[in-house]
Amino acid sequence: MATVAVGKKEVARDLDHCDIPYYVSEFVEREVGTDYDSLRKLDNLIDKLSENKKQLEEQVLTVSSEVPKRIQNALKNAEDSKKSLSRLLEEETLLSDSISSHLLKAQPWMEDLGVLISQVEEIERHLSYLKWISRIEELSDSIQQHLMTNNVPEAASTLAFMAELDIKLQESSCSHLLAFMRSTVKFWHKILKDKLSSDFEEVLTQLRWPFVGPPQSQAFGLPAPASAPDVYNNLEMLFCQLLKLQTSDALLTKPKQLPEKYSLPPSPPIILPIQIMLNPLQKRFKYHFTGNKQTNVLNKPEWYLTQVLMWIGNHAKFLDDKIQPILDKAGSSVNAGLEFSRALVMLILEKLAADIPCLLYDDTLFCHLVDEVLLFERELYSVHGYLSSFPSCMHILSEESCFQRWLTVEKKFALQKMDSMLSSEAAWVSQYKDITDVDEMKVPDCAETFMTLLLVITDRYKNLPTASRKLQFLGLQKELVDDFRIRLTQFFLQLQQAELEVRAESNAASKLQLGQLASMESSVFDEMINLLERLKHDMLTRQVDHVFREVKDAAKLYKKERWLSLPSQAEQAVMSLSSTACPMLLTLRDRLLQLEQQLCHSLFKIFWQMLAEKVDIYIYQEIIMANHFNEGGAAQLQFDMSRNLFPLFSHYCKRPENYFKHIKEACIILNLNIGSALLLKDVLQSASETETMLKPHQPSATAALNELGVYKLAQKDVEILLNLRASWPNAGK
Repeated sequence: MATVAVGKKEVARDLDHCDIPYYVSEFVEREVGTDYDSLRKLDNLIDKLSENKKQLEEQVLTVSSEVPKRIQNALKNAEDSKKSLSRLLEEETLLSDSISSHLLKAQPWMEDLGVLISQVEEIERHLSYLKWISRIEELSDSIQQHLMTNNVPEAASTLAFMAELDIKLQESSCSHLLAFMRSTVKFWHKILKDKLSSDFEEVLTQLRWPFVGPPQSQAFGLPAPASAPDVYNNLEMLFCQLLKLQTSDALLTKPKQLPEKYSLPPSPPIILPIQIMLNPLQKRFKYHFTGNKQTNVLNKPEWYLTQVLMWIGNHAKFLDDKIQPILDKAGSSVNAGLEFSRALVMLILEKLAADIPCLLYDDTLFCHLVDEVLLFERELYSVHGYLSSFPSCMHILSEESCFQRWLTVEKKFALQKMDSMLSSEAAWVSQYKDITDVDEMKVPDCAETFMTLLLVITDRYKNLPTASRKLQFLGLQKELVDDFRIRLTQFFLQLQQAELEVRAESNAASKLQLGQLASMESSVFDEMINLLERLKHDMLTRQVDHVFREVKDAAKLYKKERWLSLPSQAEQAVMSLSSTACPMLLTLRDRLLQLEQQLCHSLFKIFWQMLAEKVDIYIYQEIIMANHFNEGGAAQLQFDMSRNLFPLFSHYCKRPENYFKHIKEACIILNLNIGSALLLKDVLQSASETETMLKPHQPSATAALNELGVYKLAQKDVEILLNLRASWPNAGK
C-alpha cells in the first residue's frame, strides 16, 4: 500500500483497484494544497465538477440507448446476407448442372466441328502455299517480260523485291517452297548479274579503269570529250542497277572469311558494283604476290603493302568525284572510298595470314614485317581515313601465336637497344649539358633514350583492337623498366672487379667471398660481341633504308616520265640524260660520297651493295614494270641507266651493272629490234605451249634468253616486258 500526505494526514492507496479516495485526495492537493486562501475557489470548482458530471451522465445515457440499436441492425444485415448467399448457392448448383448437361450433349458436335476446322485450316495452308508459288511465278514472268523488252532496271527492281520475299520466307518450315524461291532468285540473279557486269566492265574500260599508275601520269577516268556524258550516264545507270542486285547477291554469295582465331569484327559484304571494280586489281595482286613470282618474297612485305596504298591513293579522287554522288543519289550510306579500301585491306589480311606462319621464327623477317605493317596502318588511318571499326592488320597480329612472337621479338630488340645505349660513351652525359636552362635535372642520355624507347613501344601497340593485348604490352614495358633498374645497379661491377683483384692480391678475403664477387661479372659482358654485331647490321639496314627513302622521294618525277611518247634515238642529235632523273641521281651521288667518308671501307662496301639492290628492285618494279615504252622511251631508259646510274657505282667495282641485273636485263628486252623481239616472243610462246602439253622444252627458251644476256629474269617476266613494248608491227599484235 502506498500513502499520500494531505495536510498532515496520509491517505492510503490501493494499487490493484480503482482507488477513488486516492484520486480525490490528489485532486484536492493539486487544486487547493496548503494555501488556505485558495478555498475561495471551491464554489467555482464545485460548479465545474457538477457540469462535468452532467455531461458524463448524458453521454452514458446516449451510449446505452444507441448501442442496442446498432447491434440489432448488424444482426439483421447478417441474416439477410445469409439468405442471399443460400439463394446464390442454389442458383449456382442449377447452372452448373445445366452446363454439364449441355457440354455432354454438345461433345459429339464439337468433335465433328474440330475435324471440319482442321480441314479448313489445312486447305487454307494449301491455298497460301499455292499463292506463294503463284506469286513467285508472277514475279519470274515479270522479270522475263522486262528482259524481253530490254527493261533491265525494272527487271532488277523486281528481282530485288523477290529477294526481300525470300528473306521474309526464311521463317517458314516449307523446305521445298524455300528451295523453289531460292532457285528462282539464283536463276534470274545470275542472268542479270552477268549482263550488268559485262556492260559495267565495258564502261569501266572506256574510263581506263583501273588506274594502276600515279594520278598525275595519265588522264585516267576521262573518256573522249564527245562521249563523256554518255559514258558517265551509263556508269551511273549500271551502278544503280547493280546496287539493286545487292540483296540477292548477299543471299547467294558467301564472302570469303578468315578463320575465327583472328577475331575480325563483323562487316557487311562489299557492295556488288565495287566488287566488280575491284576484280582487275585483285587479279593483279594475286598475280604479283602469290606463287613463285619474284615480287612475292617474304623479306619484302613493303612491296604489296605499298602497292595497295598506291591503289587506294590513285583511285581516291575518281571514287569521291564520280562514284560517291551515285551512292548518295541512290540513298546508300556506303562511303565509296572506304568500301574500296576495305576490300583491298582484306587482300592484305589474307596475305598476312598466309605469310606469317612461314616467317614466325625468323626474328629479322618477322620484325621487318611488323615494322612495315605498322607503317602501312599509320598511313592507312592518317592519310586515307580508314575506320578503326573495320578489319585491319592489327587483328592478324593479335592472333595468339603471332602476338606472343611479337611480344618476344619486341622484348628482344628492346633489350638490345638498352644494351647499346648503356654501352655508349655518352650514356651518362646529358644531351643538354651546354644549355643551362634545360639541364636543371641533369638527366643522362641513357635515361632520355630509354624513355624514348618506351614511347616508341607505346606508339607501336596503341592501335591494337583489344585492351587485353594492350595490357600485355604494358606488362612488357614494366619488365623493361625493372630491367633498366637492374642494369643501372650493374654499372658498379667495375668497382667490384677492382675490389676482387685487390683482395685476391692481399689475401684479405675468403674464397667464398671471392667467388661471390667474381660470379657477378658474367652478367654484364656475355653476348656483348653478338649484340654489337647485331647493332651494326641494324644500323646499316636503317642507314640504307633512310638513304633509299630519299632516293625514292627524289625519283617521283622520274616515275612520271611519259615513256610512251618520247622521241626515238634517230630523231635526236645527241642523247642526253632525262631531266626528271637528275634529282634521283644527284641524291644517290651525294649520299654515296657522304657515307664513303663516314663509314669504314668494309661497312661502306656492305652499304652500297645493299643500296644498289634496293634501287635495282625499285626501278624495275615501280618504273619499268609499271609503264609501257615506245622505241624512244626504251632507248632513253637504257641511256639513263647504263650511261648515268651504273657509272655512279663504277668507283667501287669494275662492273657495276652486275649489281643492277633486273634493270640491265629489262633494258635488253625493251631495246631489242623488232625482228629479234618477235622471234623471242615466238620462242617463249612455243615453250609455254609445249609446257602445257607436259612436254617441256624449257632449255630452248632459257638458251634463247641467255644468248641475249638475260640470266636473272624469269621467262614470265620477259613475256611481261615484251608486252610493255608499244612498237609492234600490225602482224605481230
